Amino acid sequence: MEALESLLLGILQGLTEFLPVSSSGHLVIAQSLLGTELGEGILFEVAVHMATMLAILLFYRRRIGVLMLGVISAKGDALRYIGKLFIGTLPAVAAALLARDWIELQFESPAVVGICLLVTGGVVWSTRYTLGRGESVEPTWVGAFLIGCAQAVAILPGISRSGSTVSVALALGLTPLAAAEFSFLLGVIAISGAGVLLLPELTTISAPLLQTIAFGGISALLSGLVALWIFVWFLRARRFYLFAWYAWVVGAATLIGFGVATG
Repeated sequence: MEALESLLLGILQGLTEFLPVSSSGHLVIAQSLLGTELGEGILFEVAVHMATMLAILLFYRRRIGVLMLGVISAKGDALRYIGKLFIGTLPAVAAALLARDWIELQFESPAVVGICLLVTGGVVWSTRYTLGRGESVEPTWVGAFLIGCAQAVAILPGISRSGSTVSVALALGLTPLAAAEFSFLLGVIAISGAGVLLLPELTTISAPLLQTIAFGGISALLSGLVALWIFVWFLRARRFYLFAWYAWVVGAATLIGFGVATG
């Protein structure tokens, strides 16, 4: 992978990580179009995800600071919220540990991405009927687990993590901003865990690949901050469901385009 390709893929990652259109799916499509063959593709995927995790930390720095102070002072509401975040992380951890090899194989198939994007469109469209109807500012314990299950499914390329978790949170009665906050803070734990699992492999890759990953990481961080602002705006405007059309169009185009190419 060339530095320019890494830079472009990083921008793509940052813009699509938080918007409900699946960053992993877009990376698979982009790599296929560019003809990039990466034996370390999953490593690049995790690396740019770590960069967008930093964007979450910056965007929600005040909320994270309040939670951290609450944990230090043993405040019940902060401890409860953190506990729910960890409960919500368990399904993704189980999926990553039990099906890692199978999941990695799915990143090699644009057809899988196309199908999953169609599913993502349907999930996001459901928010047309749930957005703005909830009043809860945080999920129940069972709700946190269900949101975590949505995150586990979103490990597949083409299934949007933000789209699926926010859609489930809205269906469970959370307010739009509370749904977004829980979804993205939940993502911090999941992305950090994925990075830790792959640290041994990251330390053995070549210096040129590390350099290209750095280009991708920086561009993903900056574009991720922009995408977060866009995401929150669409939630506040109650136009979140409109992203479904994008997912459907790209999903159909992927199935048709790569189907013709391989047919």
